[in-house]
Amino acid sequence: MPSLSLRINLDPAGRIGPGKIELLEQIAAFGSISAAARNMDMSYKRAWDLVEEMNRLFGKPVVSAQTGGKRGGGAQLTQAGLAIVSRFRAIERAAESAAEQHMAALQAEIAAA
Repeated sequence: MPSLSLRINLDPAGRIGPGKIELLEQIAAFGSISAAARNMDMSYKRAWDLVEEMNRLFGKPVVSAQTGGKRGGGAQLTQAGLAIVSRFRAIERAAESAAEQHMAALQAEIAAA
């Protein structure tokens, strides 16, 4: 079955899509940028760069990070980060629902070929 992948252009140089949203979800799940990066087979630097890009795009922090120490550091999504994930997933569900009939018709075209 065909699938839909959503990317939202936020400004001429920035966008958000499934990869950045998954990174935020992984940070929320693991409480750590480095653990999220490892789970996604991504370098810590790449994950941090993506977080910084999202901070810039939204004009506010999307992740709150604490530096390591004896008990280690950690990270959690800010209210803005949580809202971004929630809104993206809602938009994604709405788009999938709106496209469902057309996706089924497209699959039928593929099967008939």
